[in-house]
This record gives sequence, structure tokens and C-alpha cells, in this order.
Amino acid sequence: MRIFSHSALVVGTGAAGYACACRLKEAGVDVAVVTEGVLCGTSRNTGSDKQTYYKLSLAGDEPDSVLLMAEDLFRGGSVDGDNALCEAALSVRCFMDLCELGVRFPSDRYGRFVGYKTDHDPRARATSAGPLTSKMMTEALERRAHELRVPVYDGCLAVEVLKNEKGVAGLLCIEKKSGELIAFRSPDVVLATGGPAGIYADSVYPECHTGTGSLALLAGAAAQNMTEWQYGLASVSPRWNVSGTYMQVLPRFVSVDGDGTEREFLLDFFRDPYRAMSCVFLKGYQWPFDSAKVMDGSSVIDLLVYRERVMLGRRVYLDYMKNPFGIEEIDFGKLDPEAGEYLARAGADFGTPVARLEKMNMPAVELYRSFGVDIEKEKLEISLSAQHMNGGISVDMWWRTRVPGLFAAGECAGTHGVSRPGGSALNAGQTGALRAAQYIAAHGREQMCPDDFEALATEAEIRHSEALASLLGNSDNADDLIGAARRRMSDGAGAIRDSVKMRETLRETEDAISAIRSGLRIGSRDRLYLYYKLFDALMTSRAVLTAMIDFSGTVGSSRGSALYRSDEGALRCGLPETFRFVPGNGEANGKVQEIRWDGEKFSAVWRPVRPIPEDDTFFENVWRGFRENGNVY
Repeated sequence: MRIFSHSALVVGTGAAGYACACRLKEAGVDVAVVTEGVLCGTSRNTGSDKQTYYKLSLAGDEPDSVLLMAEDLFRGGSVDGDNALCEAALSVRCFMDLCELGVRFPSDRYGRFVGYKTDHDPRARATSAGPLTSKMMTEALERRAHELRVPVYDGCLAVEVLKNEKGVAGLLCIEKKSGELIAFRSPDVVLATGGPAGIYADSVYPECHTGTGSLALLAGAAAQNMTEWQYGLASVSPRWNVSGTYMQVLPRFVSVDGDGTEREFLLDFFRDPYRAMSCVFLKGYQWPFDSAKVMDGSSVIDLLVYRERVMLGRRVYLDYMKNPFGIEEIDFGKLDPEAGEYLARAGADFGTPVARLEKMNMPAVELYRSFGVDIEKEKLEISLSAQHMNGGISVDMWWRTRVPGLFAAGECAGTHGVSRPGGSALNAGQTGALRAAQYIAAHGREQMCPDDFEALATEAEIRHSEALASLLGNSDNADDLIGAARRRMSDGAGAIRDSVKMRETLRETEDAISAIRSGLRIGSRDRLYLYYKLFDALMTSRAVLTAMIDFSGTVGSSRGSALYRSDEGALRCGLPETFRFVPGNGEANGKVQEIRWDGEKFSAVWRPVRPIPEDDTFFENVWRGFRENGNVY
């Protein structure tokens, strides 16, 4: 078995992973990057929330401060205050670093970086370099890593965190193309593997990104807020969010059964076609599904799409070629003023949906053409899809997990709570990467690696090799089993959550885990890594289901992008009984639910949020502490 040694490892080549590697290298640390695929990941391959960067205001006359931004992040609910303060304090430093690396965030002729308001944002802190902002960030950071000569081990999927009695000792990986196991000796490992994208079938995560949600949990780290996701309407192929102008131009919503029979289903609920179109327009602003917007808001559309697709088994499409409900010419004055006036000001109060889209946002049309889909000539299939996890691995103010030497940054770190300002994920990835790198550079654990690491790695290699050898055969059902696991989660534990259905899904998931060794068959060595994809999808699903079931029994009310069903709950008039739910009251927003693995099962514990720190900011005292702590307080 090949063994490589480095002072620190970063797992993942997204914006957070490359940022952490660059910071470590600049600090003089012998760091390497391990990735299952350099071109994989959400940062490089998606848009929507990843096109917005949330930072402290740098233009305008509206007051702002680090503390105000931290309070706004903290107000999202179930957020730890020290993480919020760090993300606010370092937002400008990380943003400016990206600008210096060549990410073209817009500024006016005076050099001010102007902003706009995003969701849950009171101060217009958001900015964007376009629909591919996170891709630009990743590529700029990748160039910097190459300039710094950071070694990158491509095609290596991390499968186990190797530990001794003192904490992290290294990492075991499988080389995807050969099926061979490789060990990395390192006392500090930063996971930047993104969210657990591989657990849902209805997903807007790029297909090349699955995450490694169970890797840290099985190593002894805790996860938090695993109930908190963002779900929204997205196209199925390609996977892309249909937010913003995709909704504001008023496309038709149609569903098709197995016989090809088509119908526009929104009028089953709305009755008035102009009220329905006004609600579709609002969906552009209120894109993520929000349980608070079911009784009075646009999220009822998500429920209707879910009903058609999941409950009735029909395929759902957006049609940009015709106006809704057979209306040849829309009377824009009959729309709600917010919709009608907006379209009039944009000069898009005419024609068909695609004509309006070409007028308002031609790049949106060209984006789909680049994927081989021409919405001028064909319908666009959609679903209510998972887009981002607000929870993740529990970390402290230095982005350390409970396992000494193990860090998490980016979406896999659970620093977000119930709701967050749009674009704060990109900022969190950069600030978390910096914090982890600062700590490792100042307090590296290089002396903690055991002299007998080879023996530790060999024991793990033997254990994994025996499991893999038993799976090789002439047949191959890995893709089918992975697909079934994902379908089970989308149908039983997505945005609409029923305690009975979730318990049934958990039992089926646990049975699938027990049957892996006997039921999984893999046809060639270059597909052995799929064993770990299946295992991770099932174990992460098990952790997420444990969190959801505990939340349902402990709190019971809906919050964020989750609607918890109850036969005694509220129901918006006109919706099916299936959508009767308990409205949220925020009672649990001052607490954090943590999920832990004890070697046999996952369990949930609750703790109060850590408040925003109120440390002494008197300059002389801070300067003294800064010097005494090696320039890292």
C-alpha cells in the first residue's frame, strides 16, 4: 500500500478546500489536497445561491458593522454566536482576497463594491460576479494553489479517518480508477467535502457531487441541525434552480401522466388564473420552499408540484412556449401590482414566457442551450429538489470538530441554522477555511502522528480489502441500490415530513445497511468505490432521519424548509389533507440539535446555542493578547 506524508491534508477541491490549502501553504505548512475529482463539487458546477456572496456592506450610506452582521446571521435560529461573529469579522478580508485573485465582483467608478438585498438580509450586503460566481472563485483559488505548488492527489475518495488515542493520524482513501487503497499520514485533516448531496434523488446538486456526510460522524465528530435544508423547484436535466426570472416571466406549470395526458394543475387550487400567475411571479423572489409561506405566500406552488410528482406519480414541466391557462394575451394590469408593475418596468409585459425571458435575462435562456435544452422549443422537467444543507458537522470557533486534528469547512460544516441570508454560504466557506488554517498553522499537531502509522494504516487496509474483495463478481447492481436509497429519501424525508413515513424510511434504510455485504455486487475494480458511495448515502440518510424523527417528536412544529405533517394541524383552504401541518413558532431556535454515533446507532442531544461573544475590544488588550498568542489570538 502506498503511504504519503504531509503536515496537513485538505479533502476537497471546491472554493472552501482550495482556500484552506492556499492559506496553509502561505503560512508555511506542508499541505496537500486530496479529492475524488478536481472538476467535481458544487462550487464549480452550480449557480443560484452560489452566485451570491454575502459580506459586510462596502458601499452606500446605510450603517453596518461586524456586530450587526453577526446579529443578523445569529438571528437565523439555531446558530452559534461565535461562528456568526467570525463569519462577519472575516467577511471583508476573505472577499478582498478573492478580488485580488481576479474574481470580478462589480464596483462603481469610485471603487465601491455596491450590494443588493438578498433573502433574510436587512442591509444590502449581497454581491455577485454573475451566475457562475462560485465557479469563478474556485478557479481563481485553484490557480493560486498551483502557483503555490500545493500537491493535489486527484481521483482519491476518502473512506476512513485514521485515528489513534490522541486523535487524527491520517486518512485512508481508495483510488477510483484502480480500486487500490492509499494511506495519507497527517495529524491535521480539514474536510471540505460539501453537503450530503448523495442522499436525495430529487436534487439540484450537480451529479458529480455526493459529499461524504458519514466520514466525520463515524470518526467521532458530531453533526448539528441536520434537519435544516433548503429545497426549491429545479430542473431535472440539467440540474439547475428555476428561481428568479425563470419564475417571474410566468411559465405554464403542466403535469403529464404515463399515457402522455397533459394538464395545467395550478387552477386545481387557485381557481383565478391571474392570482395563480401572480403567485408564480412571487416564486422568483421566494424561491426556496418555506413552511412559513404556505398559509400566505408562494410556497403553496411547491406543494402542488410535490403532489403531482411524488403523490400522483406524474411528471411536471415548465412550459415557456405558451402563456398559462390558454390565455393568448395576458392582461398584465390584472396581475397583483408587484408582478404587473415589475414586468412593465422591465419592458416585458408582452408575448410568451420565453419572449419575456429573452427580454429580461437572455443569459438564462442561453444557459439551458449550453446544456442542450432549448426552452423555445421544448418543455423543462422540474421537481421539488434538495439544494443546500444548512446543518452539517459541528465545529467550534476555529472550525474544529470534537475529534482532535479534524476540521470541517464549507457546506459540510454546520454553521448555518434555520434560515440564513442568501449567499452567506460562500462567505462561510472562505472564513471557515481561513480559521481552520490559522489554527493549524499556529498549533499544528505534527508530533501527534504515531511512529507506527504503517501498522495503523495496514490494519485498516486489510479490513477494507476483505470487504471489497467479497463484493466483486460478474454482475453489478451498485447504481440500482444507490438510486433506490436516494429515491427512498426524496419520497419519505424531503420537504414534506410525516413521522410515520420517516420511521418506515429509517427501518428500510437500516435494513439496506445490514444487507450491503450480502446484496451488493460490483463488476470491476474501477467501480469498487461505489461501495463507499452507497454506504455513505445510507449512513448519512440514517443520521438525517434520526434527526428528523427526533425533531418531530421533540419540537413537532414546522420550520424553515420543512413542513411537519399532523392530522390536527393547520391546512390552507383548498389543499389536500396530506398537507395539514403544525405551523412553526420558533420555540427551538435557541437550541441546537446534535447527532452522534456510538458505534451502533445515532442518537440526538440538544444544547443551547453559544451566544455571540462579548469579549474586550480595547485595542491595547487585544494587541497584547495577539502578540502573546503567536499573532493568532
